[in-house]
Amino acid sequence: MRHFDFKNGELHAEDVALSRIVAEVGTPVYVYSSATFEHHYRVFAESFSGIDALVAYSVKANSNIAVLATLAKLGAGADVVSGGELARALIAGIPGDRIVFSGVGKTRAEMADALDAGIKVFNVESLPELRALNEVALEKGLIAPISFRVNPDVTAGGHEKISTGAKENKFGIAWSSAEDAYAEAARLPGIRVVGVDVHIGSQIDDLAPFEAAIRKVASLIGRLRAAGHKIHAFDIGGGLGIPYGDNSRTPPPPSEYGALVKRLTSDLDVQMIFEPGRVIAGNSGVLLTEVLYVKEGEDRAFLIIDAAMNDLLRPALYDAFHDIEPVRAPGPDFQSTTYDIVGPICETGDTFAKGREMPTVASGDLLAIHSTGAYGAVQSSQYNTRPLVPEVMVRGEAYRVIRERPTIADILKTERLPDW
Repeated sequence: MRHFDFKNGELHAEDVALSRIVAEVGTPVYVYSSATFEHHYRVFAESFSGIDALVAYSVKANSNIAVLATLAKLGAGADVVSGGELARALIAGIPGDRIVFSGVGKTRAEMADALDAGIKVFNVESLPELRALNEVALEKGLIAPISFRVNPDVTAGGHEKISTGAKENKFGIAWSSAEDAYAEAARLPGIRVVGVDVHIGSQIDDLAPFEAAIRKVASLIGRLRAAGHKIHAFDIGGGLGIPYGDNSRTPPPPSEYGALVKRLTSDLDVQMIFEPGRVIAGNSGVLLTEVLYVKEGEDRAFLIIDAAMNDLLRPALYDAFHDIEPVRAPGPDFQSTTYDIVGPICETGDTFAKGREMPTVASGDLLAIHSTGAYGAVQSSQYNTRPLVPEVMVRGEAYRVIRERPTIADILKTERLPDW
């Protein structure tokens, strides 16, 4: 469910006309619906009612502190992968004991900050990281709670660049080495083993890989307990997909995912930890853009829009599909045209869609690129010295700018000419 609907012939976010936002903020601009974030979080969390569960929202999906604060009020924890994301979560009101720290390259400074914040658990991904964390914890006179992220060699995900559970991926401890890793952790005085972590991919549209991973980890938990380790938590990561509007398979709803998890883990006596990101944020946002020019090529028409690959990287990075439609609904007798929809950057990869049939539009018309609430603004850059896209949050009839668009002067003031 998403709260982006046509009213009186114009697309709205909840009760705010998107053209009204554009009139004040300009384009390109990301617009988020508070009601959609809240609805998706509740649906996901309620899927695990009846079991001990922590829903630790994956901050990397959309890290705006207004988004995090919205979810924090509903009881969400946070899954962070950097010191910056940790700071964002804490500022937004997520307590340290509801934060898990993932990622393959944690620095010692980040480890120290996380220990000071009293986070729930470090998801450790290598023995060198474990040893560094032990040293940092001892220097601070603290004990670091850890789970190892184990790599179950289960392939899943909508694209090879977002599959993380195969043995050739950089993530986690190799399955064959997991028990030896836990044995070493148990010998370190600054480390306390608390659980097992796994994450197999992103945009997963089938429950079978989840089932395979859960069964393997459940068996590992049994062996670890037999070896004397106290395993209290099972972090299953994130990865559940969303519909993007193309013809690919529709992912299962959280209710089916929750039923699967409860069935397979009912006798494990662990707290289940989940790291959803896209499934909460993805369809909670749109990117608004203006048509600059309609260019007639020799064999196709191009829509040149003012949004670019630096604003929304997913199509260039993952060949991702996003539904795109005019903000103003076409009349009953509208004509259709097939377009390549492209941005203004001097890269062939600056393309949002090829051969996309849609109602005929003209220069100055507004388009909404849907399902951009996750991995949109967070992946944006200032390539070509293009200012970062502002972000707007809507609640009912009100909206607020939650990230401003910097000026060119704002960008340039961070740079310095050397004295030579």
